[in-house]
Amino acid sequence: MTGPSSDATDVPSGLDFGIGIDVGGTWIKGAIINMGSGTPVGGVRRLRTPACGTVDAVANTLDQLIDELESESLGHSAPAVGVAIPSIVQHGVARSAANMDAGWIGLDVQAYLRERLGRPVCVVNDADAAGMAEAHYGVGKDKHGVVLVLTLGTGIGSALIVDGKLIPNFELGHLEVGGHKAESRASAVARENAGLNWIEYADRLQQYLSHVEFLFSPDLIIIGGGISECSNEYLPRLSLRAPVIPASLENSAGVVGAALQAAAA
Repeated sequence: MTGPSSDATDVPSGLDFGIGIDVGGTWIKGAIINMGSGTPVGGVRRLRTPACGTVDAVANTLDQLIDELESESLGHSAPAVGVAIPSIVQHGVARSAANMDAGWIGLDVQAYLRERLGRPVCVVNDADAAGMAEAHYGVGKDKHGVVLVLTLGTGIGSALIVDGKLIPNFELGHLEVGGHKAESRASAVARENAGLNWIEYADRLQQYLSHVEFLFSPDLIIIGGGISECSNEYLPRLSLRAPVIPASLENSAGVVGAALQAAAA
């Protein structure tokens, strides 16, 4: 756990639109976001993530994507850009790099992108961005206490929000359960690679969530990522003290959360 807490709901009044970008291993997604409703204006655009995953190549793609978004923004302007990246982010510095070039590690990505793009930029961990979006606009809105947002995809992303405030870089996908890293057993890709049916997968997810619940006692668990679309296949098979519900923002959560972080900053 690193860095100070951030208020997930403190959006300055009068700020109507923001730009949010979510950098993934396969696609870089972006949108102009209506900050009042948390909805993309004109939909979410995406460009292929450069195969090399280097900082310069990704920055070039970000520049192109921002130009495309602004050219189609119908007069909407955004004073800052929020960028969600698959890294632990501490005060703008990347401390890890998932499915990206190792050149990201140790780089002040926020300062680099501000200079490279010539505009204010706020960089945030991608799971934190998704968590903030769900807490502010999605099924976590107005929920008090401890809310845990998990995204089940290639790995397991996690965000912990306490009374509306984000605890940054809460990397619960790296917990060990039964001698194995959790995301190697309970992520969506792990289910596919192992050829698990939904009953078998629910059993693995139960082991992981029971461990997480024992450690952190969340009042609510929100499950996101692409697998949340199939939540009726596995959520009813889970037995936990805390309610477990599917996320509502689906694949736009990271984009929306990135714009939200830029607005709050």
